Amino acid sequence: MDLENQKRVKDFTEEFGPENVIVILGASEAEASGLAAETVTNGDPTFAGPLTGVSLGLKVYHVCEPEIKDEVDPAVYDEQVGMMEMVLDVDSIIEEMKSIREQYCKY
Repeated sequence: MDLENQKRVKDFTEEFGPENVIVILGASEAEASGLAAETVTNGDPTFAGPLTGVSLGLKVYHVCEPEIKDEVDPAVYDEQVGMMEMVLDVDSIIEEMKSIREQYCKY
C-alpha cells in the first residue's frame, strides 16, 4: 500500500472512527493483499509510511471475497472484476485475508 493511500486510510479513520471504516483491497496476489491488509490492521510492516507503528485494527477484505462479492450488483461485479477474478488464485487470497483478520482486526 503506497504512502498516499496509507494517509487516506489514517485520515478516514480519524474522521469517522475505526469501527466505521472497512478497507476493500484488489491486489492480484495473496501476498500483496496480505501486506496491504496487515498495514491497515497492525501497522505498516515496511516501516515506511504514515501507518508505521499505528495499529488501526480495521476490517479489511479483498473484492473477491464472498462477503464483498455478495454485496455488489452481479452485473457490475462481472463488468469490473469478473475477468480478473478468472486469473486470480482466489482461494489463496481468501486464506491470506482471513488470517490477517483473525490476527489483527479489532472491529
